[in-house]
Amino acid sequence: MNATQASDRTGARTDEAATEITGARERIDDLDGRIIALVEERMAVSADIQRARIASGGRRVNLSREMEILARYRDHLGRPGTTLAMTLLELCRGRV
Repeated sequence: MNATQASDRTGARTDEAATEITGARERIDDLDGRIIALVEERMAVSADIQRARIASGGRRVNLSREMEILARYRDHLGRPGTTLAMTLLELCRGRV
């Protein structure tokens, strides 16, 4: 690939930088796939918990537990972590 092609695909100005960016993007794609699989696993475990809670006469959602999760994500990732945790909780609610 020449420098023009490298720039078109990756935004890089050199072939060396384009190769580095391409490799890093492949790693990100792999990580994204693993994250998606983990989220799907989390959703399944959450559904199991919700089913057990409902079967025992409890509520589907445990707000104090959700607050713990929000705090954990915020403590580790800052304010955007809270948004991420909210998204995860939303994905995991109501799938029973």
